[in-house]
Amino acid sequence: MPKFKFDLRLAASLMLVAGVAACGGGTTTDGTATEGEAMEGEAMEGEAIALGGDVALTGAGASFPAPLYQNWFINLNGEVPELQVNYQSVGSGAGVEQFLAETVDFGASDTAMKDDEIEKSARGVIMLPMTAGSIVFAYNLPGIDELKLSREAYSGITTGAIATWNDPIIAADNPDVELPSTPITFVHRSDGSGTTAVFTMNMVAISPEFESAIGEGKSVEWPKIGNFIGAKGNEGITAQIQQIEGAMGYIEYGYATQNNIPFASIENKAGNFVLANDETAASTLANVDLPDNLRAFIVDDAGAESYPFVTYSWLMVYEEYPDAQKAKAVEVMIEYGLNQGQEEAASLGYVPLPKNVRDRVAAAADVLSPDYTITVR
Repeated sequence: MPKFKFDLRLAASLMLVAGVAACGGGTTTDGTATEGEAMEGEAMEGEAIALGGDVALTGAGASFPAPLYQNWFINLNGEVPELQVNYQSVGSGAGVEQFLAETVDFGASDTAMKDDEIEKSARGVIMLPMTAGSIVFAYNLPGIDELKLSREAYSGITTGAIATWNDPIIAADNPDVELPSTPITFVHRSDGSGTTAVFTMNMVAISPEFESAIGEGKSVEWPKIGNFIGAKGNEGITAQIQQIEGAMGYIEYGYATQNNIPFASIENKAGNFVLANDETAASTLANVDLPDNLRAFIVDDAGAESYPFVTYSWLMVYEEYPDAQKAKAVEVMIEYGLNQGQEEAASLGYVPLPKNVRDRVAAAADVLSPDYTITVR
């Protein structure tokens, strides 16, 4: 029986337009999803996974992978009805805060937690890269489906130095495009965000002007000049871009593709214009060696085909779960993400992890419960 899938990004955007954005997106699995097909292997075929009763897990964090995680958890409940997972898309910053406060069973962030953050956790932290994706410059210019932005151009837009779409710096790389004189409205995150952390980390490496004017972090001070507006979550930026002619903002690739929002080809470190897609993201990730702690910060990769804004996205789980039933359930959740979940990734705009990475993630997570063994297929 096929898995049940739907466009969670579009749903999230519609919810935001209706005024729900302030509460943060989320989903609760309640057994109503169509049962997904099981892959070959021990855990998800043959005998049902026995958790010894109903288990509810709660997670919170990054909006970047939220549509993928929400899809996973609905389909997982179809295969393991005893397990319900609620994930709230509140942003990486809030996700880390809730994880450290132990108000959730797991967190999620687009930037790996740093040592000083990890030291604050009394129960320890295991960082698990579960997916990867690109951050794109999405825009709303009716009739213009293709656009090139040099490093000078997108640096100027993000600092406010370039304020209209027909600026000569943009026009130079788009000679066959009739660019309007429309003011550029740059839409950025208003909440603490791993997407912003990844975006600004790369922008600082690319542009000295951006470094001096804005800097890097999960939350930054955006310029007071020009048209800059904030929105909550990838969902919020997506909705604002759709509503404002002349808008541009940074969002996860899948939010753009699922909502049919065009995005620019951008100049990379090698001087080539590259478009975000599975191939350019995979090219970037192929140049990254994950260390033993599975934390890697990808900054302006120099590969000829590399896309400059690519990141892993991490689940954060505790090293210790006092509740043995929850510990086992967390391993079951992770196993699903490493197997069936990767099959669902590409259709939602994410990069499936190669098996060698999945094997390392499984090994790192397979210490939570003595009653379960994570199998990667």
